[in-house]
Amino acid sequence: MISKEEVIKIANLARLDLTEIEIEKMQKDLAGILDYIDQLNAVDISSVDLSKSELVLENALREDTAISQTKETIESMLSQAPALEGHHIKVKEILT
Repeated sequence: MISKEEVIKIANLARLDLTEIEIEKMQKDLAGILDYIDQLNAVDISSVDLSKSELVLENALREDTAISQTKETIESMLSQAPALEGHHIKVKEILT
């Protein structure tokens, strides 16, 4: 099982403040995850040729096409905004 000190170190790296109960729960959870990884590492994949994968990678995204914007479309979009500043949507400042 993973030690309490290791859980505290991981929590500090993730900037988490854990209670004693949460630390104990994390010990069990992390031990379970590590056990599962050990099971995966024990699988023999020496006979698998990874260079001949049948996985087909293709772009699953739609084409980026412009949509004509009529005055009505623009007004409809702006009417749904919570706040406006002129003809622009006003949003909260996220960078200071």
